[in-house]
Amino acid sequence: MKFARVVITGAKGQLGQELCRILGRAAIPADLPEVDITSRQKLWTFLREASPEAIINAAAFTRVDLAEELPDEARAVNVLGVRHLAEYCLVAGIPLVQVSTDYVFGGDWSRSTPYREEDPPSPVNVYGQTKLEGEKEAMQTPRHVIVRTCGLYGELGPLSPGNFVETILRKAREQRVLRVVNDQVCCPSYVPHVARALVFLLARGHSGLFHVVNGGGTTWFEFARAIVRRAGLDAEVVPISSSEYPARARRPRYSVLDCSKFLSLPGAPPLPSWQEALEEYLAARRQKS
Repeated sequence: MKFARVVITGAKGQLGQELCRILGRAAIPADLPEVDITSRQKLWTFLREASPEAIINAAAFTRVDLAEELPDEARAVNVLGVRHLAEYCLVAGIPLVQVSTDYVFGGDWSRSTPYREEDPPSPVNVYGQTKLEGEKEAMQTPRHVIVRTCGLYGELGPLSPGNFVETILRKAREQRVLRVVNDQVCCPSYVPHVARALVFLLARGHSGLFHVVNGGGTTWFEFARAIVRRAGLDAEVVPISSSEYPARARRPRYSVLDCSKFLSLPGAPPLPSWQEALEEYLAARRQKS
């Protein structure tokens, strides 16, 4: 199934920018300030004029700690905005692809095995709760695809708040010692791999809930150490506990996602290990410098 007109909300972020690149002329970029998904009237006016055949929602309030301070703003984007999109898709009879997060999990502090799609969510912060509510809004339209992913990093877009890899690279050049949390296990994921999966699911007409992350699980400390080592930097990376790095929002102790459902689909693009993905990102970064 080939779509000639696909609206990409959040088009100025890392993921949205990559989706626009993959879809080429079929992509219809939508982002602030021109398009605000929290305003139903303005959004629907734009969508009626654009007349898309599908929508991929890559827009989100992703600043986890700030969401604790601004829960209404987080909910406006992550819940209300999705509702507006889902309502339009329902009326227009078109698919909606909604991007979600591993942070819908985390309440099970004894967990040590990857989460499957059917496992009950249990968010531990406002961000995770609003993204979970956003999933439920997306489900209101029959032709929906919900993709949970984690720790996205890729080429920064004009409205990207940054990413973990770039933060570590910058700090490793500025500081001799980096202190990084070593008791949160997750699956940081490279944007092009996730974007290809989203386009695949849309193009093949799949529906439902899928987990899409790079393979394996790692802590932020282990990930940071690999970034510094593979980039050839001299900074020392020291492991610390979450209690030593006070943050406003609680984080899941373990939120590794099981991608078996996605990978079992015929023709599904591969999801390389997090180590391979990081090397691919750093190699692409070196080519552009």
